Amino acid sequence: MHDFADEGPAPERHEVDARFMRSLLAASDDCIKVLTLDGRLSFMSQGGRRVMEVSDFNAVKGCPWPDFWQGAGNADAKAAIEAARAGRSSRFQGAANTALGNPRWWDVQVSPILGPDGRPESILSVSRDVTELKRAEERQRLLALELKHRIKNTIAMIQAIANQTLRSGAELADAKAALMDRLKNMGDAQDLLTQSVWSRARMDELVARVVMPQGEADRIVCDGPDVELSSKCTLAMSLALHELTTNAMKYGALSGDVGRVSVAWTIDRAASPPQFRFEWRETGGPVVSPPAQVGFGSRMIERALAGYFAGTAGMDYPPTGVVFTLVAPLEALTAD
Repeated sequence: MHDFADEGPAPERHEVDARFMRSLLAASDDCIKVLTLDGRLSFMSQGGRRVMEVSDFNAVKGCPWPDFWQGAGNADAKAAIEAARAGRSSRFQGAANTALGNPRWWDVQVSPILGPDGRPESILSVSRDVTELKRAEERQRLLALELKHRIKNTIAMIQAIANQTLRSGAELADAKAALMDRLKNMGDAQDLLTQSVWSRARMDELVARVVMPQGEADRIVCDGPDVELSSKCTLAMSLALHELTTNAMKYGALSGDVGRVSVAWTIDRAASPPQFRFEWRETGGPVVSPPAQVGFGSRMIERALAGYFAGTAGMDYPPTGVVFTLVAPLEALTAD
């Protein structure tokens, strides 16, 4: 606690107080503002100008404060001003760009500043940048959606494995042993998905552990050079292979008895920059037609791989079977 008790006569103490308060305001990363009762900006702290990327306060002084807010934040800001005018404090979160146009999320506390008569004479607004927290919440939400979808896919995969195992006509004991073996292999693939968050993987090992354990190794052909994937690319490719395999077993080449899948990847070092190309091609299954509506799984495959691999990805539906391709810069495969 700063003690001003012995710092000289009142004028000197006031000067010390003022310097101390200016230092506090400059050091704070909160955007501290004073508004008029009609919501116009009259003061912004030095630290606030820094986080709001305001180089010249006079350019924004007097502007209506709610105009800085977007969407629901604009209505929340207006409601906060009304509450402060009535002598009440309030709090909200909203999106507002900085003066340079950079998007930010803010946690805002709005309170009345009371005059000598106890009535509000101005309004204090303290905004804290919570952009990183909001981004983390969005990542958590997307992870929850992916987890939910993967659980549903896992159940669908188990059902498909069980159906294909039991329809083979084998004796119950043999069918049970085969089913347990396939489920164990599927569990190993799930372990790889978890481990890949922090470790790298070879492309051939990834395909072998995610695709090949589905009991159809004689109908799945894999070919490609040695390629190593970063943790993020490993996770994205694992999800995509899992989704492609699930769809093939439910609807595509692996849903019957004679269909086949070719999984191939190549590297074109003559390209500038060198390119990685991956292809999943199904043949011999039911006649294929483009879906009336693209599902979440297909969108996830295309967007996840295109994003993580910094390339392009697409699903095609020729009558002979589904074809999925990914083209990406080779260097993106190991970039962290």
